[in-house]
Amino acid sequence: MIEVTNITKTYDDGKVQVHALRGVDVEITEGEFTAIVGPSGSGKTTLLNIIGGLDTPTHGEVTIGNTSIASLSENELIDFRLNHIGFVFQSYNLIPVLTAKENVEFLMLLQKKNDKERDERTTQLLKAVGLEDQINKKPNEMSGGQQQRVAVARALASKPDFVLADEPTANLDSKSTANLLDIMLKLNEEENTTFVFSTHDQRVIDRAKRVITVEDGKIISDHTK
Repeated sequence: MIEVTNITKTYDDGKVQVHALRGVDVEITEGEFTAIVGPSGSGKTTLLNIIGGLDTPTHGEVTIGNTSIASLSENELIDFRLNHIGFVFQSYNLIPVLTAKENVEFLMLLQKKNDKERDERTTQLLKAVGLEDQINKKPNEMSGGQQQRVAVARALASKPDFVLADEPTANLDSKSTANLLDIMLKLNEEENTTFVFSTHDQRVIDRAKRVITVEDGKIISDHTK
């Protein structure tokens, strides 16, 4: 599903060069529940962003399915992300003036799905994440854990090939984290949804089925439980 080949990423401000990634190779197959882990500055978030097409590598290639995303124009990449990749961010990134339902169906509006399909999928996803009773609430009326569950539902709304989650539990308490991970694992096991996390949260690492450890821009270990 995802093939990362000899990826390097160097940030250069004209004075200092920072080598965020140094020749990374990794493959992720359908149905994985994978955590990319490492200390701050290790390169794990950079790797996730490059896989998601949110950042570009200095050298190397990312292939998703049969598509090399480096070959896509900016507009093609936007469309590709919309139709193939779901994102969950540390800060939720919900649209504050929209309800839970409207936030979840937003990507389907961009995909030009009809009203019936949007309504049915939104209801299904909010039920799957345990928020069917919060459907008309706006983000400021929900807890952090509830907002992150809306974000997961939104990430799945477009029926992506996989979901990238960047530190999704960083702002959550233990109970909310456990609930969120339970939901993600259920989606992974029952619907074969592929999740790839960037995290340093031991609670996520404990639940992951595969752990890829990044340090100083290199993969230093990769094991499946």
